[in-house]
Amino acid sequence: MSVSDSARLASGESSTEHVDKIARKAGRGLTWTLVGTFATKLGSFALGLALARLLSPADFGIFAAALAVTAFAMHVNDVGIIAACVQWRGNLNEMAPTAAVIAVSSSFLIYVMLWFAAPTVATVAGAPEATPVIRLLTVVIVIDGITAVRSAVLLRSFEQDRLTKANMIGWVFNAAVTLPLGLAGAGPYSIALGQVIGAVVTGVLVFRMAKVPVEFGFDKAIAKRLMTFGLPLAASLGIEAVLVNADYLVVGHVLGVVALGYYLLAFNISNWVPGIVGTAVRYVSVPSFSRLAEQNGEALAMGVRRSVPLLVAAILPIAVLMAVLAPQMIEVLYGDKWGPSAVALRFLTVLMVVRMMTSLAFDILTALAATKYTVWLNAGWAAALLPTLWIGSQLDGIRGAAIAHGVVALLVALPIAIWALGRAGVSLASTVPALMRPAVGAAVLAVVAILVSSSVSHTAIVQLLLGGGAGTVVYIAIVVPLSRFRQLKMRWVQRS
Repeated sequence: MSVSDSARLASGESSTEHVDKIARKAGRGLTWTLVGTFATKLGSFALGLALARLLSPADFGIFAAALAVTAFAMHVNDVGIIAACVQWRGNLNEMAPTAAVIAVSSSFLIYVMLWFAAPTVATVAGAPEATPVIRLLTVVIVIDGITAVRSAVLLRSFEQDRLTKANMIGWVFNAAVTLPLGLAGAGPYSIALGQVIGAVVTGVLVFRMAKVPVEFGFDKAIAKRLMTFGLPLAASLGIEAVLVNADYLVVGHVLGVVALGYYLLAFNISNWVPGIVGTAVRYVSVPSFSRLAEQNGEALAMGVRRSVPLLVAAILPIAVLMAVLAPQMIEVLYGDKWGPSAVALRFLTVLMVVRMMTSLAFDILTALAATKYTVWLNAGWAAALLPTLWIGSQLDGIRGAAIAHGVVALLVALPIAIWALGRAGVSLASTVPALMRPAVGAAVLAVVAILVSSSVSHTAIVQLLLGGGAGTVVYIAIVVPLSRFRQLKMRWVQRS
């Protein structure tokens, strides 16, 4: 029996009470991260609209090459130290100095390697001119390594409010740098420098907010424990970064930097939900599932049963509307110049849904310290994706690349994720009945949105609003139980 089990039993706290306690903390953390992430994403969305009119598709293509490299580095630079600290069983103050040394050292080393590798990577991506942009943007991994332990402490203690505030302030500085540089004609450098400045500001704030002494040391036993957990996780996250960004390199190499710019825009739109909801969920899911896993299997199973249906019900309508109304969405938001992006967006929505599900599976496996299965998950996904992406791009341009990514996600990644959870002792069978309503609702939503939008011979914005609005109303009516509407009505009456 663990120390936490003994303490819980001594206090008379039941498993259900403990789940509810963790749920309340996670709920508070999720609320903060959702609000903060939504605010920064909304700001980034507005900034993106402005930049889409200031920059060319080629500028976006150059930045996409740099973004792919940076995203990979951000997943592996701390060799899994942040997640290892969140999941750590024991005294954090004894572990922190060793963890800080490992995170900082690995981040600096990876940055130096990328500095020298930048010309080769940029050439492979079909954008040799991206070399200096890669060297500039990857500075953020050094900042991330310096603040890794402190970020982990804030996450572990459910102080997502502090982390969210730091991220929001950092974004303000990011925008304050990016937009003027974009207006001045700095091209992709405007986005890269803005992100670096924003990361510096966020890093300084996180460093001050987390109550961790500034200490550096090295304990071999602690380092071994950290690396045993962190290295498989870092390898898996690195492969995950390849999965998310490999299409940038493949599309750029096969089709050129302009097509890559169109593809980047479509991918960014498909990343809205994972970027807002997924990021917020990840901030609280690993610490929440970790705390539940410390208790017993039933506590964790209960958490999974609650989480999966809610996540599916939330993301399905958004994905379906994006797929059905992609041309209208692109035209309204970005203008006719970016119209070719719509053909890729339709199929990238499949990837969006699968990514949300596999990310949740990833977090559950991490909480269970079953990081070896996360490696199998992402390695199997990557092995199927890379050749399929190449073939898809060759056959049908950016549309073929998007189809390839969606098909592999649905037919390869999702089954592997379910298998990995089963091997770790987490069954999803009990969640299947709760998924039926969202599935039926999504199908009806698609039909309604298509019929309504196609029957309206007006502008794209009218088709988007009417088709999307009608489909959403029908989805809610199908998915939300009648009893829930009655409960809401009773609460409204009581408050009145």
